Amino acid sequence: MRTLFITGGAGFIGSALVRLLLAESDWRVVNIDKLTYAGNLESLAAVADSERHLFVQADVADRAAMDELFARHRPQGVIHLAAESHVDRSILGPAEFVQTNIVGTYVLLEAVRAYWSGLAEDERSRFRFHHVSTDEVFGSLGPQGLFSETTAYDPRSPYSSSKAAADHLVRAWYHTYGLPVVVTNCSNNYGPYQFPEKLIPLMVLNALAGKPLPIYGRGDNVRDWLYVDDHARALRLAFERGQAGATYCIGGNAERTNLEVVDRLCALLDELRPRGEGRRYGELKTFVTDRPGHDRRYAIDAGHIRRELGWAPQESFDSGLRKTVAWYLENSQWVAHVQSGEYRQWVRQNYSERRA
Repeated sequence: MRTLFITGGAGFIGSALVRLLLAESDWRVVNIDKLTYAGNLESLAAVADSERHLFVQADVADRAAMDELFARHRPQGVIHLAAESHVDRSILGPAEFVQTNIVGTYVLLEAVRAYWSGLAEDERSRFRFHHVSTDEVFGSLGPQGLFSETTAYDPRSPYSSSKAAADHLVRAWYHTYGLPVVVTNCSNNYGPYQFPEKLIPLMVLNALAGKPLPIYGRGDNVRDWLYVDDHARALRLAFERGQAGATYCIGGNAERTNLEVVDRLCALLDELRPRGEGRRYGELKTFVTDRPGHDRRYAIDAGHIRRELGWAPQESFDSGLRKTVAWYLENSQWVAHVQSGEYRQWVRQNYSERRA
Protein backbone atom coordinates (compact mmCIF):
# COMPACT_ATOMS: atom_id res chain seq x y z
CA MET A 1 0.00 0.00 0.00
CA ARG A 2 1.38 3.41 -0.98
CA THR A 3 1.84 5.85 1.90
CA LEU A 4 1.46 9.62 1.71
CA PHE A 5 2.25 12.14 4.45
CA ILE A 6 -0.11 15.10 4.73
CA THR A 7 0.96 17.82 7.13
CA GLY A 8 -1.79 20.03 8.49
CA GLY A 9 -4.37 17.39 7.66
CA ALA A 10 -6.66 18.43 10.51
CA GLY A 11 -7.03 21.94 9.07
CA PHE A 12 -9.66 23.21 6.68
CA ILE A 13 -7.98 22.43 3.35
CA GLY A 14 -6.00 19.50 4.72
CA SER A 15 -9.06 17.70 6.05
CA ALA A 16 -10.83 18.15 2.70
CA LEU A 17 -7.84 16.57 0.98
CA VAL A 18 -7.72 13.68 3.44
CA ARG A 19 -11.43 12.97 2.93
CA LEU A 20 -10.97 13.07 -0.86
CA LEU A 21 -7.96 10.74 -0.89
CA LEU A 22 -9.61 8.18 1.36
CA ALA A 23 -12.77 8.24 -0.75
CA GLU A 24 -11.27 8.29 -4.24
CA SER A 25 -7.77 6.76 -4.11
CA ASP A 26 -5.86 3.87 -2.58
CA TRP A 27 -3.34 6.05 -0.70
CA ARG A 28 -2.64 5.25 2.94
CA VAL A 29 -2.61 8.68 4.59
CA VAL A 30 -0.43 9.55 7.57
CA ASN A 31 -1.98 12.78 8.82
CA ILE A 32 0.55 14.91 10.76
CA ASP A 33 -0.87 17.89 12.62
CA LYS A 34 0.26 19.87 15.65
CA LEU A 35 -3.40 20.60 16.51
CA THR A 36 -3.16 24.29 17.14
CA TYR A 37 -6.48 26.08 17.69
CA ALA A 38 -7.62 25.62 14.06
CA GLY A 39 -6.78 21.91 13.88
CA ASN A 40 -10.05 20.05 14.26
CA LEU A 41 -10.18 16.28 13.90
CA GLU A 42 -13.94 16.38 14.24
CA SER A 43 -13.79 17.49 10.60
CA LEU A 44 -12.51 13.98 9.87
CA ALA A 45 -15.14 12.11 11.85
CA ALA A 46 -16.42 10.46 8.67
CA VAL A 47 -13.05 8.76 8.10
CA ALA A 48 -12.02 8.22 11.71
CA ASP A 49 -12.37 4.45 11.41
CA SER A 50 -10.57 4.10 8.09
CA GLU A 51 -7.68 1.65 8.19
CA ARG A 52 -5.90 3.83 5.64
CA HIS A 53 -5.87 6.92 7.89
CA LEU A 54 -3.36 7.29 10.69
CA PHE A 55 -3.33 10.48 12.72
CA VAL A 56 -0.11 11.64 14.41
CA GLN A 57 0.00 14.71 16.62
CA ALA A 58 3.39 16.25 15.90
CA ASP A 59 5.05 19.54 14.99
CA VAL A 60 6.77 19.77 11.60
CA ALA A 61 9.45 21.87 13.33
CA ASP A 62 10.37 18.87 15.54
CA ARG A 63 13.18 17.24 13.56
CA ALA A 64 13.44 14.15 15.75
CA ALA A 65 9.72 13.47 15.40
CA MET A 66 9.85 13.93 11.63
CA ASP A 67 12.87 11.63 11.24
CA GLU A 68 11.14 8.94 13.29
CA LEU A 69 7.97 9.15 11.20
CA PHE A 70 9.85 8.88 7.91
CA ALA A 71 11.83 5.89 9.17
CA ARG A 72 8.71 4.13 10.43
CA HIS A 73 6.23 4.78 7.58
CA ARG A 74 8.53 5.26 4.54
CA PRO A 75 6.19 7.43 2.43
CA GLN A 76 6.22 7.88 -1.32
CA GLY A 77 5.54 11.60 -0.95
CA VAL A 78 4.54 14.55 1.22
CA ILE A 79 1.85 17.19 0.74
CA HIS A 80 2.76 20.03 3.07
CA LEU A 81 -0.19 22.13 4.22
CA ALA A 82 0.78 22.77 7.86
CA ALA A 83 0.81 26.53 8.35
CA GLU A 84 -0.50 29.44 10.34
CA SER A 85 -2.84 31.07 7.85
CA HIS A 86 -4.90 34.02 9.13
CA VAL A 87 -3.72 37.50 8.07
CA ASP A 88 -5.31 39.34 11.02
CA ARG A 89 -3.62 37.03 13.50
CA SER A 90 -0.29 37.44 11.74
CA ILE A 91 -0.52 41.20 12.21
CA LEU A 92 -1.14 40.81 15.94
CA GLY A 93 1.43 38.04 16.49
CA PRO A 94 3.87 37.35 13.65
CA ALA A 95 6.27 35.14 15.65
CA GLU A 96 4.09 32.01 15.33
CA PHE A 97 3.93 32.51 11.58
CA VAL A 98 7.69 32.76 11.27
CA GLN A 99 8.17 29.67 13.44
CA THR A 100 5.65 27.39 11.73
CA ASN A 101 5.67 28.62 8.15
CA ILE A 102 9.39 29.30 7.73
CA VAL A 103 11.25 27.31 10.39
CA GLY A 104 8.78 24.42 10.21
CA THR A 105 9.09 24.20 6.43
CA TYR A 106 12.89 24.28 6.67
CA VAL A 107 12.99 21.50 9.28
CA LEU A 108 10.56 19.37 7.27
CA LEU A 109 12.57 19.90 4.07
CA GLU A 110 15.73 18.71 5.79
CA ALA A 111 13.97 15.64 7.19
CA VAL A 112 12.59 14.90 3.72
CA ARG A 113 15.98 15.39 2.09
CA ALA A 114 17.67 13.00 4.52
CA TYR A 115 15.02 10.35 3.92
CA TRP A 116 14.85 10.88 0.14
CA SER A 117 18.64 10.70 -0.24
CA GLY A 118 18.59 7.16 1.14
CA LEU A 119 15.99 5.84 -1.29
CA ALA A 120 16.78 3.66 -4.29
CA GLU A 121 17.13 5.62 -7.53
CA ASP A 122 13.73 4.64 -8.94
CA GLU A 123 12.02 5.53 -5.64
CA ARG A 124 13.81 8.89 -5.54
CA SER A 125 12.56 9.78 -9.03
CA ARG A 126 8.95 8.96 -8.13
CA PHE A 127 8.98 10.79 -4.80
CA ARG A 128 7.32 14.22 -4.56
CA PHE A 129 7.35 16.98 -1.96
CA HIS A 130 4.30 19.14 -2.66
CA HIS A 131 4.25 22.52 -0.94
CA VAL A 132 0.82 24.19 -0.74
CA SER A 133 0.97 27.99 -0.77
CA THR A 134 -1.21 31.03 -1.41
CA ASP A 135 -1.76 33.75 -3.99
CA GLU A 136 -1.09 36.32 -1.27
CA VAL A 137 2.67 35.94 -1.87
CA PHE A 138 2.18 37.92 -5.09
CA GLY A 139 0.97 41.08 -3.37
CA SER A 140 -1.88 43.22 -4.64
CA LEU A 141 -3.33 43.60 -8.14
CA GLY A 142 -4.82 46.71 -9.67
CA PRO A 143 -8.17 46.68 -11.48
CA GLN A 144 -6.74 44.56 -14.31
CA GLY A 145 -4.46 41.56 -14.63
CA LEU A 146 -4.10 38.10 -13.09
CA PHE A 147 -1.52 36.30 -11.00
CA SER A 148 0.27 33.47 -12.80
CA GLU A 149 3.21 31.14 -12.25
CA THR A 150 5.60 33.85 -13.47
CA THR A 151 4.29 36.72 -11.31
CA ALA A 152 6.97 38.36 -9.17
CA TYR A 153 6.62 37.99 -5.41
CA ASP A 154 5.54 41.06 -3.44
CA PRO A 155 4.08 39.93 -0.06
CA ARG A 156 2.53 42.62 2.13
CA SER A 157 1.60 40.95 5.47
CA PRO A 158 3.53 38.85 8.01
CA TYR A 159 1.45 35.86 6.87
CA SER A 160 2.11 36.25 3.15
CA SER A 161 5.79 37.06 3.81
CA SER A 162 6.20 33.85 5.79
CA LYS A 163 4.56 31.82 3.03
CA ALA A 164 6.73 33.52 0.40
CA ALA A 165 9.83 32.60 2.39
CA ALA A 166 8.66 28.98 2.57
CA ASP A 167 8.06 28.93 -1.20
CA HIS A 168 11.60 30.14 -1.81
CA LEU A 169 13.05 27.50 0.53
CA VAL A 170 11.19 24.73 -1.29
CA ARG A 171 12.41 25.89 -4.69
CA ALA A 172 15.95 26.26 -3.34
CA TRP A 173 15.92 22.63 -2.18
CA TYR A 174 14.90 21.63 -5.72
CA HIS A 175 17.62 23.64 -7.45
CA THR A 176 20.36 23.00 -4.89
CA TYR A 177 19.75 19.41 -3.84
CA GLY A 178 17.55 18.06 -6.63
CA LEU A 179 14.65 17.31 -4.28
CA PRO A 180 11.63 16.70 -6.55
CA VAL A 181 9.14 19.37 -5.49
CA VAL A 182 5.85 20.81 -6.68
CA VAL A 183 4.49 24.18 -5.51
CA THR A 184 0.88 25.30 -5.78
CA ASN A 185 -0.48 28.78 -5.09
CA CYS A 186 -4.23 28.97 -4.53
CA SER A 187 -6.84 31.69 -4.21
CA ASN A 188 -9.24 32.17 -1.26
CA ASN A 189 -10.81 28.88 -0.21
CA TYR A 190 -14.31 28.48 1.20
CA GLY A 191 -16.61 25.59 1.98
CA PRO A 192 -17.70 23.21 4.77
CA TYR A 193 -15.61 22.80 7.94
CA GLN A 194 -13.89 26.20 7.68
CA PHE A 195 -12.85 27.71 11.02
CA PRO A 196 -15.13 30.63 11.92
CA GLU A 197 -12.41 33.31 11.88
CA LYS A 198 -12.59 33.40 8.07
CA LEU A 199 -14.93 35.75 6.20
CA ILE A 200 -17.67 33.42 4.97
CA PRO A 201 -18.23 31.26 8.09
CA LEU A 202 -17.83 34.33 10.32
CA MET A 203 -20.56 36.17 8.46
CA VAL A 204 -22.88 33.14 8.42
CA LEU A 205 -22.53 32.48 12.14
CA ASN A 206 -22.74 36.15 13.12
CA ALA A 207 -25.86 36.55 11.01
CA LEU A 208 -27.55 33.52 12.58
CA ALA A 209 -26.73 34.91 16.03
CA GLY A 210 -28.07 38.38 15.14
CA LYS A 211 -24.61 39.92 15.55
CA PRO A 212 -23.08 42.68 13.38
CA LEU A 213 -21.48 41.65 10.09
CA PRO A 214 -18.15 43.57 10.13
CA ILE A 215 -16.89 44.57 6.68
CA TYR A 216 -13.44 46.14 6.33
CA GLY A 217 -13.30 49.60 4.75
CA ARG A 218 -15.85 50.01 1.96
CA GLY A 219 -15.99 46.29 1.26
CA ASP A 220 -14.48 46.78 -2.20
CA ASN A 221 -11.44 44.50 -1.77
CA VAL A 222 -11.62 41.73 -4.39
CA ARG A 223 -10.79 38.05 -3.94
CA ASP A 224 -10.96 35.06 -6.28
CA TRP A 225 -13.01 32.38 -4.47
CA LEU A 226 -12.22 28.65 -4.75
CA TYR A 227 -14.46 25.91 -3.36
CA VAL A 228 -12.35 23.73 -1.07
CA ASP A 229 -13.26 20.39 -2.68
CA ASP A 230 -12.24 21.77 -6.09
CA HIS A 231 -8.93 22.77 -4.52
CA ALA A 232 -8.47 19.29 -3.03
CA ARG A 233 -8.94 17.73 -6.46
CA ALA A 234 -6.35 20.11 -7.91
CA LEU A 235 -3.89 19.25 -5.15
CA ARG A 236 -4.22 15.55 -5.82
CA LEU A 237 -3.61 16.10 -9.54
CA ALA A 238 -0.58 18.34 -8.97
CA PHE A 239 0.95 15.85 -6.54
CA GLU A 240 0.31 12.73 -8.62
CA ARG A 241 0.91 14.13 -12.11
CA GLY A 242 2.74 17.44 -11.71
CA GLN A 243 6.25 17.90 -13.08
CA ALA A 244 9.13 18.07 -10.60
CA GLY A 245 10.11 21.70 -10.09
CA ALA A 246 6.81 23.01 -11.47
CA THR A 247 4.45 25.59 -9.99
CA TYR A 248 0.68 25.54 -10.54
CA CYS A 249 -1.67 28.41 -9.74
CA ILE A 250 -5.14 27.25 -8.67
CA GLY A 251 -8.07 29.67 -8.81
CA GLY A 252 -11.84 29.49 -8.91
CA ASN A 253 -12.40 32.12 -11.64
CA ALA A 254 -14.84 33.74 -9.22
CA GLU A 255 -13.80 37.30 -8.40
CA ARG A 256 -16.08 39.04 -5.91
CA THR A 257 -15.75 42.06 -3.65
CA ASN A 258 -16.13 41.35 0.04
CA LEU A 259 -19.35 43.35 0.01
CA GLU A 260 -20.72 41.23 -2.84
CA VAL A 261 -19.90 38.08 -0.86
CA VAL A 262 -21.67 39.36 2.25
CA ASP A 263 -24.70 40.50 0.24
CA ARG A 264 -24.98 37.08 -1.42
CA LEU A 265 -24.67 35.34 1.95
CA CYS A 266 -27.42 37.50 3.39
CA ALA A 267 -29.69 36.72 0.45
CA LEU A 268 -29.10 32.98 0.86
CA LEU A 269 -29.83 33.15 4.57
CA ASP A 270 -32.98 35.18 3.92
CA GLU A 271 -34.06 32.31 1.66
CA LEU A 272 -32.90 29.32 3.71
CA ARG A 273 -33.32 30.56 7.30
CA PRO A 274 -35.48 33.73 7.38
CA ARG A 275 -35.14 35.98 10.43
CA GLY A 276 -38.87 36.53 10.63
CA GLU A 277 -40.95 39.63 11.39
CA GLY A 278 -39.90 41.17 8.08
CA ARG A 279 -36.28 41.53 9.13
CA ARG A 280 -33.44 40.82 6.71
CA TYR A 281 -29.85 39.79 7.40
CA GLY A 282 -28.46 42.64 5.34
CA GLU A 283 -29.55 45.00 8.12
CA LEU A 284 -26.67 43.60 10.21
CA LYS A 285 -23.92 44.83 7.86
CA THR A 286 -21.44 47.12 9.64
CA PHE A 287 -18.47 48.85 8.01
CA VAL A 288 -15.36 48.92 10.21
CA THR A 289 -11.87 50.43 9.96
CA ASP A 290 -9.82 48.70 7.29
CA ARG A 291 -7.00 46.43 8.43
CA PRO A 292 -3.36 47.54 7.88
CA GLY A 293 -1.90 46.71 4.47
CA HIS A 294 -5.15 45.25 3.15
CA ASP A 295 -4.38 44.08 -0.41
CA ARG A 296 -6.81 45.51 -2.95
CA ARG A 297 -7.35 42.61 -5.32
CA TYR A 298 -6.28 39.01 -5.94
CA ALA A 299 -7.13 37.01 -9.06
CA ILE A 300 -5.53 33.90 -10.55
CA ASP A 301 -4.94 32.69 -14.08
CA ALA A 302 -5.38 28.90 -13.71
CA GLY A 303 -4.70 28.21 -17.38
CA HIS A 304 -1.50 26.26 -16.77
CA ILE A 305 -3.05 23.60 -14.54
CA ARG A 306 -6.07 23.40 -16.87
CA ARG A 307 -3.90 22.79 -19.93
CA GLU A 308 -1.31 20.47 -18.39
CA LEU A 309 -3.37 18.47 -15.88
CA GLY A 310 -6.93 18.92 -17.13
CA TRP A 311 -8.23 20.49 -13.91
CA ALA A 312 -11.15 22.91 -13.77
CA PRO A 313 -13.40 23.87 -10.84
CA GLN A 314 -16.65 21.95 -10.70
CA GLU A 315 -18.44 24.52 -8.56
CA SER A 316 -19.40 28.03 -9.56
CA PHE A 317 -19.30 30.64 -6.82
CA ASP A 318 -23.09 30.56 -6.51
CA SER A 319 -23.34 26.76 -6.32
CA GLY A 320 -20.42 26.49 -3.92
CA LEU A 321 -21.71 29.23 -1.66
CA ARG A 322 -25.17 27.66 -1.51
CA LYS A 323 -23.61 24.32 -0.52
CA THR A 324 -21.49 26.06 2.10
CA VAL A 325 -24.36 27.94 3.73
CA ALA A 326 -26.52 24.81 3.70
CA TRP A 327 -23.73 22.83 5.37
CA TYR A 328 -23.40 25.33 8.23
CA LEU A 329 -27.16 25.33 8.71
CA GLU A 330 -27.22 21.51 8.81
CA ASN A 331 -24.16 21.03 11.04
CA SER A 332 -24.92 23.11 14.09
CA GLN A 333 -23.22 20.56 16.38
CA TRP A 334 -19.86 20.96 14.61
CA VAL A 335 -20.23 24.73 14.87
CA ALA A 336 -21.24 24.57 18.56
CA HIS A 337 -18.24 22.38 19.39
CA VAL A 338 -15.88 24.86 17.71
CA GLN A 339 -17.43 27.86 19.43
CA SER A 340 -17.37 26.20 22.86
CA GLY A 341 -13.96 24.57 22.46
CA GLU A 342 -15.51 21.12 22.86
CA TYR A 343 -13.90 19.99 19.60
CA ARG A 344 -10.64 19.61 21.52
CA GLN A 345 -12.35 17.12 23.84
CA TRP A 346 -13.59 15.23 20.78
CA VAL A 347 -9.99 14.80 19.66
CA ARG A 348 -8.94 13.29 22.98
CA GLN A 349 -11.94 10.96 23.12
CA ASN A 350 -11.77 9.67 19.55
CA TYR A 351 -8.15 9.80 18.43
CA SER A 352 -5.99 9.24 21.48
CA GLU A 353 -5.28 5.66 20.43
CA ARG A 354 -4.10 6.83 16.99
CA ARG A 355 -1.45 9.25 18.22
CA ALA A 356 2.18 8.28 17.93
